Amino acid sequence: MVVRRKMKVTMPRLRGVLTPLIAVAVVLALFPIIGVPRIWLLYLFLFFTYLTMANMWNLLAGYSGLISLCPAAFIGLAGYTLAIGTWFDLPWYLGIIAGGIVAAAFAALISFPVFRLKGIYFAIGTLVLPEVLRFVFTIWAPIGEPVYGGGAGYTVKGIAEVSGVQTYWLALAIGVASIFLMRYILRSKLGSGLAAIRDNDSTAASCGVNVFNLKLFSFVIAAFITGIAGAIFYLYQGYIEPVSAFSVRWLVIIMLATVIGGEGTEEGPVVGTIIVVFLYFLLARYAEISLIIQGVILVGIMLLAPQGIMGSLRRTRIYRSLLQLATRR
Repeated sequence: MVVRRKMKVTMPRLRGVLTPLIAVAVVLALFPIIGVPRIWLLYLFLFFTYLTMANMWNLLAGYSGLISLCPAAFIGLAGYTLAIGTWFDLPWYLGIIAGGIVAAAFAALISFPVFRLKGIYFAIGTLVLPEVLRFVFTIWAPIGEPVYGGGAGYTVKGIAEVSGVQTYWLALAIGVASIFLMRYILRSKLGSGLAAIRDNDSTAASCGVNVFNLKLFSFVIAAFITGIAGAIFYLYQGYIEPVSAFSVRWLVIIMLATVIGGEGTEEGPVVGTIIVVFLYFLLARYAEISLIIQGVILVGIMLLAPQGIMGSLRRTRIYRSLLQLATRR
């Protein structure tokens, strides 16, 4: 009886939300076939890529209480795994998967020391990791002499076989997968455990929640999906070099998308990523100071609307509902 009641409540709710999402994904997948302008495909490619990364950062910061400042480490490692793999005749599609695995393995490796840190110390501990990797790949050439730019700069071999439409579909697939994954996690026991850890990890541990295992699982999953998105980005770009691969720019983009939309909300990264892609092209002419402008915007949003667009809308909706309830009484 209990199982039937759960199915009656849960399944229609999921179907009502996921069916429109699948329909939208199918329409977006048809865009290259129906002749949508290439510039729009580029906008959407960046949107799907950034959305995936923002969703995973939202999983850590918004739902797990882990303010991780090292997404660039996962992105750069996955991109380099893809590029180096193609130089050893690894097919690009296996290189993308290998990139996600390497990023996840790196996350698992660093989790043991960084999870001993809490709050601002955890954030600072993760912030230095991309810089360390940037330094390593600047002085170390994994496959001989670099062939692009400074440091370990390499082209991705065999990209002539990959069309822009294929990379668009790959980005769409990982973007949609990240949305489904977030919905699944947040409605599972894992999501409940992560919420308890975010509120108070000591209390969660006293209630029987395995704090370390849940943090590790979310950290590794976020690294894997972020790495996949990063590898797809560098497959599209066709080359990688350490300065941009491990740049703080990735962190700013991801944080902007999450904070503007609303940290700790499912819809927030979608809304925030739309604005971030718009800013990306709007500020392209100001390349030298665009990062500073984005940083100022990020700080301004955190000060003026710390709950983001969707968080503020939710508060307004709740406030109106309470006000109507009080008026009726």
